[in-house]
Amino acid sequence: MIDRIDNGEQIVRTICNSHCGGTCEMKVHVRDNRIVRIEPDDREGHPRMCARGHAYRQRVYAPDRLLYPLKRTGARGDGQFTRISWEEALTTVAGELKRIKTTYGNAAILHFCSMCDPHTIHHVGAFHRLLCQFGGYTAPWGFISHEGASFAAGITYGARRKWIQTEHAPEEYYNSRFIIMWGWNPVTTEMGSTIPLILALAKEKGAGIVAVDPRFTDSAATFADRWIPIRPGTDAAVLLSMGYVIIKENLQDQSFIDAHTVGFEQYRDHVMGVEDGVAKTPRWAADISGIPAETIADLAREYARNKPATLATSIAPGRSAFGEQYHRAAAALEAITGNLIFKNWQSGPSRGLSFNPQLPSPPNPVEVGMPPRDIALPFRSATVNSSARVNVSSFADAILKGKAGGYPADYKFIWLSNTNYLNQLGEVNKTAAAFKKLDFVLVTEQFMTATAGFADIVLPVCTFLERTDIVAPKAGFVFGILNKAIEPLGESRSQYQICQALADKLGIADFGDQSDEEMVKDIVARASKEVNLPDYDALRKEGIYWVKREQPEETLKQKSDGEPKPFRTPSGKIEIYSQIAAGINHPQIPSVPRYIETWESVNDPLAEKYPLQLISPHFKRRAHSQFDNLPWLRELKDQTISINSLDAGARGIQQGDMVRVFNDRGEVRIPATVTERIMPGVVALPQGAWYAPDEKGIDHGGCANVLTRNVTSPGGAFVCNTALVQIERVVEP
Repeated sequence: MIDRIDNGEQIVRTICNSHCGGTCEMKVHVRDNRIVRIEPDDREGHPRMCARGHAYRQRVYAPDRLLYPLKRTGARGDGQFTRISWEEALTTVAGELKRIKTTYGNAAILHFCSMCDPHTIHHVGAFHRLLCQFGGYTAPWGFISHEGASFAAGITYGARRKWIQTEHAPEEYYNSRFIIMWGWNPVTTEMGSTIPLILALAKEKGAGIVAVDPRFTDSAATFADRWIPIRPGTDAAVLLSMGYVIIKENLQDQSFIDAHTVGFEQYRDHVMGVEDGVAKTPRWAADISGIPAETIADLAREYARNKPATLATSIAPGRSAFGEQYHRAAAALEAITGNLIFKNWQSGPSRGLSFNPQLPSPPNPVEVGMPPRDIALPFRSATVNSSARVNVSSFADAILKGKAGGYPADYKFIWLSNTNYLNQLGEVNKTAAAFKKLDFVLVTEQFMTATAGFADIVLPVCTFLERTDIVAPKAGFVFGILNKAIEPLGESRSQYQICQALADKLGIADFGDQSDEEMVKDIVARASKEVNLPDYDALRKEGIYWVKREQPEETLKQKSDGEPKPFRTPSGKIEIYSQIAAGINHPQIPSVPRYIETWESVNDPLAEKYPLQLISPHFKRRAHSQFDNLPWLRELKDQTISINSLDAGARGIQQGDMVRVFNDRGEVRIPATVTERIMPGVVALPQGAWYAPDEKGIDHGGCANVLTRNVTSPGGAFVCNTALVQIERVVEP
């Protein structure tokens, strides 16, 4: 919606989506095609923007914003570029795509699109359509953020995505008597724009709140009555021991278990030690996790007795060596206590919609006829299960090894969209070496990120304030139009416009020639056939529109009083014992949730050399690597590594000292923050800072993934929170 005010300004309503976990409405003040300020929506009940949203004007007008196509002139990775025309850039890219296709085949082309500023039209669907029409490409599988959670949700609930377990409706928190924030810092990561406010209201109502986390986060300081520090990678052990206490003291909700789950007996035998002779007692978990046995037992009793209770399991602990087991153990605990509300995906008005907001695409020819991966999950599509795909975390390994290393192809070309891939995946130095091996690297970007610095061609992309788009989830309840506020700066184009231009250069006649606004109108018209929506003009004025749905309490009552609607599992129920996992027959994907000690744990022999466990949390001033270059946000907080005073004292490190953080994978130079807000033996380096190596390969930007490992968990999860390091004070000559 566009409103005019007396001073000649226009107010354009739109919706931020910078992958922070929130979706906040914005009022963008525009005068003479220039944004003069941005403020949050002022309607009652609507969330207020975070600092990143307020700083978005500085992002649009940043002096280092990419506004013209660039061509590499120096060695790849040296960051030397010259400005070229769109005609030269598109001709070069199209020529390389054709050459790779002819010489090596379409499987040699890799593409990945992440969640930086994408929304719907300018997201993966556009790239997928283009590349499939070109003859195919190698697509990724797996979610960087939450593959462990998605895997666990799939084999437990039959859900395609993580949301059934790890997200709770605001009213669940508000109505809870007891809330456990497990590895969850919503003050920073949002995970729903209204959640911090709802937690504050729940606390005012008297809800007990406990934070289980290696760090005393801002959320713990704001909301929690108690902080329980836990060693990284040991979460499943504590959750299983809580299950032991609940069963031992007969605190389980047996009626819920009998009605809605399968596998309780196998789970009970495991936690009680009948199966393997090892009872998963609080004492057993205390030795593993560092949490006192009495604390674990008390937490279990509080969770079981104070119903309704909410176990708010963040996806962060699942980004670890065996992160699937953390999520599965949490799901089992929710189920056996009956603290599980059947989420609205099962019965809401948009479940099973045939409506899909993405561009229609032909099948990917590279995947046609290919067998499924070794671990092909039935709740995912045949294309996602295709062995032609490469795990999103494994691009570097795939490029370096190719067919000789067991991958389906030898990869020669990579196109990276909406992503700072080099910076955000494990073992940055390995990825840098892989990118140098490729024939061609194309990056479509807004800034010269660490990844863009390795490109052969960089194409400038406009921000979401310079284009039209729509929030229209395939199976969600929120719709909203993103109104274009200003014309694109310089020669920047939208991702969809770039695909249209490349289609022309590649000789693809039927890619599509609609404008952004025409496509949004079409999406609204198609969605309106299945969901009761306002018309296009009304939706533009409405901002975010919430489709009416059942409340969680009503949904649970409906399922409890009548025959439950089946889950998409083999049994049609919540599977504490997973028949899918049993069929996979993998020793590290057990049929009931288990604690499996991670590599690079405190007991790993490598700990003698690198004794500190590294975690890489999110940071208030960034959304992953976005906004890292904005001065307003840099003033909020410095990029440092947090270290407990005991660990710092043993190393002669004082507050603000420059330290070297290192392991066999690389080294980072960064100032130290000495604090009691992190447990001994653990250090935290916020993820997202831009990789900035010197001539020796030492990073001075504070990039945590220089130190993390480029492998995946058994279920395919990113493992950034499983890493050992050492820290030493830098002694200047």
